[in-house]
Amino acid sequence: MGDKSPKDKDKSKKRSDADKNQKKAAAVAKVAESAPAKKSK
Repeated sequence: MGDKSPKDKDKSKKRSDADKNQKKAAAVAKVAESAPAKKSK
């Protein structure tokens, strides 16, 4: 389809990067909740 174009590739990469960052942030938040004494902001 149209995902051969560099723009589409970049868009999907940005989307997956954002998704990864969201998952990472959620994991970090979970860890912070379970161990608040270890890492305070």
